Amino acid sequence: MQFSPIRTAVIAIVALLGVLFAIPSFLPENVRDNWPGFLPRQTVVLGLDLQGGSHLLLQVNEQGIVSERLQSLRRDVRNTLANQNGIGNLITTNAATDSITIELTDPSQKAAARTAIEALQNSISNSLISVGGVNELAFGETPDGKLTVTLTQEGINERMSALVAQSIEVIRKRVDELGTTEPSIQRQGTNRVLVQVPGFGDSQRLKDIISRTARLTFHMVYPGMTAAQAQAQGLPAGTMILPSQDGTNELLYEDVALGGESLVDAQPSYDQQRAMPVVSFKFDTRGAIAFGQITGANVGQRFAIVLDNTVITAPVIQQPITGGSGQISGSFTTASANDLAVLLRAGALPASLDVVEERTVDASLGADSIQHGLTAGIIASVLVVAFMVLAYGLWGVFANVSLILNIILIFGALSMLGATLTLPGIAGIVLTIGMAVDANVLIYERMREEQKAGKSPIQAIQSGFERAWGTIIDSHLTQLIAAIVLYFLGSGPVQGFAVTLGLGILTSLFTSYTVTSYQVALWYKKTRPKTLKIQHFRFIPDGTRIPFMKISRYVIAFSIVASVLSIGSAYFKGFNLGIDFVGGTAIVIQHEGGPADAGQVRSLLDGLELGEVQVQGFGAPEDVLVRVQAQEGGQDADQVAVSKIRDALASENYTVRSTEAVSGTVSSELAWKGAIAVVISLLAILIYIWFRFEWQFALAAVTTTTHDIIMTIGLFSLTGLEFNLTSIAAVLTLVGLSLNETVIISDRVRENLRKHRKMPLPELIDLSINQTIVRTSLTQFTLFLALVPLVLFGGEVIRSFTIAMTFGCLVGMYSSIIVNGPILINFGLKQRADEKAEPKTADGASV
Repeated sequence: MQFSPIRTAVIAIVALLGVLFAIPSFLPENVRDNWPGFLPRQTVVLGLDLQGGSHLLLQVNEQGIVSERLQSLRRDVRNTLANQNGIGNLITTNAATDSITIELTDPSQKAAARTAIEALQNSISNSLISVGGVNELAFGETPDGKLTVTLTQEGINERMSALVAQSIEVIRKRVDELGTTEPSIQRQGTNRVLVQVPGFGDSQRLKDIISRTARLTFHMVYPGMTAAQAQAQGLPAGTMILPSQDGTNELLYEDVALGGESLVDAQPSYDQQRAMPVVSFKFDTRGAIAFGQITGANVGQRFAIVLDNTVITAPVIQQPITGGSGQISGSFTTASANDLAVLLRAGALPASLDVVEERTVDASLGADSIQHGLTAGIIASVLVVAFMVLAYGLWGVFANVSLILNIILIFGALSMLGATLTLPGIAGIVLTIGMAVDANVLIYERMREEQKAGKSPIQAIQSGFERAWGTIIDSHLTQLIAAIVLYFLGSGPVQGFAVTLGLGILTSLFTSYTVTSYQVALWYKKTRPKTLKIQHFRFIPDGTRIPFMKISRYVIAFSIVASVLSIGSAYFKGFNLGIDFVGGTAIVIQHEGGPADAGQVRSLLDGLELGEVQVQGFGAPEDVLVRVQAQEGGQDADQVAVSKIRDALASENYTVRSTEAVSGTVSSELAWKGAIAVVISLLAILIYIWFRFEWQFALAAVTTTTHDIIMTIGLFSLTGLEFNLTSIAAVLTLVGLSLNETVIISDRVRENLRKHRKMPLPELIDLSINQTIVRTSLTQFTLFLALVPLVLFGGEVIRSFTIAMTFGCLVGMYSSIIVNGPILINFGLKQRADEKAEPKTADGASV
């Protein structure tokens, strides 16, 4: 209880920094702009679900990369053999094996041909072409003597990785051109890019701008033959057929006469003569010279401007164009001309990107989410603070001061780290409020026990903090393990929940022990009480002797039956799986003229031929959730479905508030990740408890927690609550909370094993549970006080999450108190306890 000046200074500095970093997030923008420059200005970054915006997960199209690379390799081989070495050849492409096959007209030139094409070998690394990378090509022969060139899988992987890095830079330039603020563009894995643009609600436009390759090339049109004739008679060597914007086809030379990489500027403009929007472009010096030479040498010939393998226009060259500038005309609107100019200025994507996940939240829905979160948080805080004062009086005030500082430190840490706060993140903070007082309750209850054992007030205070510290560490670290697993295996809002939960656990360790002990020390020095009057109110009286182990066989039987029912329901009935796990599109719509009519919405959508469509209420009477199965045409078809729904409902004053589209690939990955997260979390906790306790405690804790998970999964199946990503977060948080209670009781069992060596194990477990049940009831009640406002006021988005958490707390308390003990006995704790209980002296007598 002696606080040195250094410890006092540390508490003061941490508290001050927390306040300074937290304040800017709560200040109006005009006040924040005038904030002194030497003070922190960072604010908490709001997630898209709180401020609105668009979220896109893009994946590099590997098939497109391989196809394009094979096409360019085919041109390179033809040029090397025929043009440079005069070796006749016939080249065919085999997409199934990612290779090309070369048949020589003169087989005697095979050695020379092989030497020539082997010179095309290059090394691929993250900088694309470099020395020391992996070989991109493998050379061989077919049984009938034809040469083959194959793209290696290692080379494909390295090329994709490098193209993702280049794509990120191009995407960043394009988003910056839109004038949005604080976009988040980051790599995910080896072949994906995550783009989040707060405040940008037009996801369709954002998707068109970001995912469009915008590869601009210039080709000469093949003279004297149309595309139809070429298809009938066979393609001339070195030519290709591409579709035109006007619905026809064009026969072009494969060789790129000039590439869009030579562009230095592109601007939307207006052609006065033809009265239509166009895009004006300008080449750099090298491009201008090449453009002039090409147009000068081909007067009277047609020159095609190709964008993403579609011919935009193919005019006849009337005269040499030497100014280095030109014009792209087509069926543009003013908006599409502007967007094309943005794409050309930012540069072409080095690879085509497919949208595999798309989420859009309207700003008004984000504002509602903030209101729901704040309402739930304020109510929960008031209830917890009031209950702590009611239950512990002045000691409750000490705990509340620590609790308030804990919340400040969480917001300060979020601001300092630039972390994103989501609606589940707010739920994580509210949950932390309930858990933060747990350590104080544990300390206070320990003080009461020490004082009842005859210790003086100062001794009781000292022992209360010291003897509770190990248990606090154990209970907090088990929760932290679940938060870490959530962060690394979760995504989006789930990661936001994991961040706030993890930060709350760490700050709680500091405030509940150090800050509370500092307050108690100051109070004791000033008052010097002769007795400690710690608790004013309790649910369960002291000295209970409830025989839990006598009813354990009935409890175990009930748990087995309930678990079998849960598993049976999950197997036979299944779950109401969210879009995260089944793919498809979820759309939240709002009726502007009063309560929404789900039946009317269903009838409006019946004729759209979108497959299975579900319509259900979503929180407020005005809101309706529409779920549409994944369309056969992929993401483009999903977007068309959203447009059809939007158009069909617009006539009845329905507006779209949010859309969420997830591809089948991503949904299966999320389901697999969720299962892995639960397993890894259980294994990590098993190892930790095994290390801290004994193997019986570890196996019993994991068995008990598995029981809780099964029961909670049964809740989702039996009630039809939507099971989505946040449900996985609920299950993993439940793992931490359930283990928190189990660890507390197990720690007391271990302590009593040393203290009451000859007591039968069932009686010892009963004693341990009765000694800790007061603390368990109080902490669970404070947790309920925090969770109930989330259920009632947290909003529909996290409704299933909060209901599962509330149910999980009940089940966790039940299993920790009644189920864990019999499992400990069945795992052989009695035998080990007896072995340790009566050590022998040198003469063989019992001690």
